[in-house]
Amino acid sequence: MIAVPSFVLSGPAGTVVAEGVQTGYDDVAAASSALADGSADVVVGALPFDIRSKAALLTPTTVTFGDTLPQWSTTALPAVRIDAMLPAPEEHRARIRAALDRLTARESALQKVVLARALRLVADGRLDERTILHRLLAADAEATSYLADLSVAGGDYTGCALVGASPELLVARAGDVVTCQPFAGSAPRSPDPQIDAANGAALAESAKNRHEHQLVVDTMRAALEPLCADLDVAAQPQLSRTAALWHLSTPIRGRLRDISTTAIDLALALHPTPAVGGVPTRAAVDLIAQLEGDRGFYAGAVGWCDARGDGRWVVAIRGAQLSADRHTALAQAGGGIVAESDPDDEVAETTTKFKTILSALGVPQ
Repeated sequence: MIAVPSFVLSGPAGTVVAEGVQTGYDDVAAASSALADGSADVVVGALPFDIRSKAALLTPTTVTFGDTLPQWSTTALPAVRIDAMLPAPEEHRARIRAALDRLTARESALQKVVLARALRLVADGRLDERTILHRLLAADAEATSYLADLSVAGGDYTGCALVGASPELLVARAGDVVTCQPFAGSAPRSPDPQIDAANGAALAESAKNRHEHQLVVDTMRAALEPLCADLDVAAQPQLSRTAALWHLSTPIRGRLRDISTTAIDLALALHPTPAVGGVPTRAAVDLIAQLEGDRGFYAGAVGWCDARGDGRWVVAIRGAQLSADRHTALAQAGGGIVAESDPDDEVAETTTKFKTILSALGVPQ
């Protein structure tokens, strides 16, 4: 039997497959030190949403860089159903209204906060993560499919894994070149070409979504400017699409001032972006903790960094955390709340965002 990999990142930029665990790091600084002192050639894994929590990073036993996923023998997935909504939609609306009160309060500095809800999924048998990866990639070749063993974080994460297909590049470094492509603002796709085109056009013209997106771009620019000698940020967002959603996205490209700034350093400088956190970051993260509790690795980052400092990190969205026995999963999806947000629209947005992982798992919708 072929062992399940400890890490996979596969998309248009290539595929990284890691197996085994040579050394685990639940602390990002320890992982960075191992790369710097030469005791690790590469570090792969996941960063939590709240970087003050434990990470799940590791140096694998073996790592392979290629173009596509291996041709694993995959199996039919068992039936999967939604067991619970966490919280119920009405409670999620209440959280959104609480956030809106904070956003519109006269003394508040908060401009945006991203609130998420979850679905608890139950399977009739064991879920095979390699099959899920292949199904995610088949559904959307432009997204980056990911798998990360979370065991290094310990406690309840032992044996668990994060799997999904992210449309959003947090940051990549190749030599002195830095690239990012933040996503914020979304609209549902439609099988009807005319409706689909209209949805995309409406998103591109939406003042609410463009405001939400600009907050993300401005914050990322401010984080990157001290690190980059040259920084090119597209003047206008572009329309990007996944199988389920239209998004506004902005390509960002820069050149490092100091080549010692690694891909992990860049990820830490940017994460969590306002696309998954809010503005200002710390106030938004604290409000998320107050309203949602601990997000764990949802909306964190999944990626790799080598000893040269090169690497690639995507935002850990459009996925689910698989339980240690692979019989249950927790899927999470969120939406950006600004002063113009409508609670009903925000619930509908999360419903659409769940489609990526629910479709891959074969959950009736």
